[in-house]
Amino acid sequence: MKPLKNKWLELAIVLAAPLLSVIDVFIINVAIPAIKKGVHGTDGEVQLVIAGYLLGYAAFLITGGRAGDQWGRKKVFFWGMLAFTITSGLCGISTTPLQLIVTRFFQGLSASFMVPQAIAFIQVLFTDTKERAKAFGLFGITLGVAAMIGQVLGGYLSDTHWAIEGWRLIFFINIPIGAVTLIAAHLYLTETNKRSSSKFDYSGIAILTLALFSLIYPLIQGREAGWPLWSIGLIVLSFGIFIYFIQNQKKKLRENNNPLIDVRLFKIRDFNIGLVAVLFHFMLHTSYLLMSAVYLQNGLGVSAVECGLYFVAPGILFMVSSFVASRMIVRFGKRVLQVGALIMAIAFFLQMNIWRPGTSTGLIILLMSGWGLGNGLVLPSLLNLALKNVPTEYAGAAAGVYSTFQQTASALGVSIIGGVFFYFAREGWQSAYHAGILMILFCVIMVSFMLYLLPDGQSMEKPTLAVE
Repeated sequence: MKPLKNKWLELAIVLAAPLLSVIDVFIINVAIPAIKKGVHGTDGEVQLVIAGYLLGYAAFLITGGRAGDQWGRKKVFFWGMLAFTITSGLCGISTTPLQLIVTRFFQGLSASFMVPQAIAFIQVLFTDTKERAKAFGLFGITLGVAAMIGQVLGGYLSDTHWAIEGWRLIFFINIPIGAVTLIAAHLYLTETNKRSSSKFDYSGIAILTLALFSLIYPLIQGREAGWPLWSIGLIVLSFGIFIYFIQNQKKKLRENNNPLIDVRLFKIRDFNIGLVAVLFHFMLHTSYLLMSAVYLQNGLGVSAVECGLYFVAPGILFMVSSFVASRMIVRFGKRVLQVGALIMAIAFFLQMNIWRPGTSTGLIILLMSGWGLGNGLVLPSLLNLALKNVPTEYAGAAAGVYSTFQQTASALGVSIIGGVFFYFAREGWQSAYHAGILMILFCVIMVSFMLYLLPDGQSMEKPTLAVE
């Protein structure tokens, strides 16, 4: 009996990858107090639990995409999902901060192999322009909805007390979902064509991973240690490694040696502007979800399960505005995103000045809903915005760079903005939240400025990307 062939069913299956991977970025946030207590960790170690996942995710995303090209996207999706499911279980049985940080890194690494296959399947399954736009819209909505689901589940599960500590359930819940997805993938996913000529830039992966680690680790641990000389030295060293990485990639490109990143993409002005917008948006997006979850519990005295429920209304408004934006973007272009950025800025400014102990639940949810509404107008459309003027033959490489930027930005948001938040927490949670939101408002301003710089026309820039 031939398996059912339905591209929308296949889309639903592969969307489990971005759904689970993003849930596991944000499910940690509300559970931070419980995890910190459960593994006897510090604020910095809990930040590393989040950032370590994002580090593994960002460093291997491009390699994960190429693995699908070489070995088949169904096969790589299946094994990536299997590894993600297993590492989720290992996270759940961790007993020390180090164990949890290491297993989270490998969980992120697993995600980096399964998620690019979802993007590749969309490109293969949907050749019609309108259907592909709808499929990418569903992909973007999945990312946003997953962030909200993660917050709600994190609160509910960390407050659940069964035979095991509740926070461990936030990792164990991936096991049944992963198992169902693996069965569905085996039965219904169609294997794609393979390109055996695809090679892996192993040294490029190692250099990029070292550069990211050298930047993110001291940003988190250096703050807790009072910025000793080693932390400053590592940060300076990271910039040197990043410069060496770019030179290394240029050399491999000249020698036709299949570099990890095609640096010719950075000659496209609009692509660069789009990447900067992505950088600042995901810095504020990830850090806001972290800070608001901690502040609601520690600053405003909300329980973990109640804290999770505070994200339901913003999540619903995010879905509604995402759907509306996908239709309005064709007519109004970047103005839709600019309106979204303005709504977010107003919501953040009001939160900074109004939120304090004694603030009514209704007002808190109202202001969070404003953020959800604005975010829905911006986040799902950023992918299309960043890639709009990239020549078709570079679309796959550009998507890999975009995804790497996205995850790196999230890690930087946790490290930098989250670090400022926890630094000022010693003066009180109100001061911490105020300082963090000021940095988030700066990020919103930068996103708005990048949107202003981007052209609003439909004409496509088709530069000739010569090798230097």
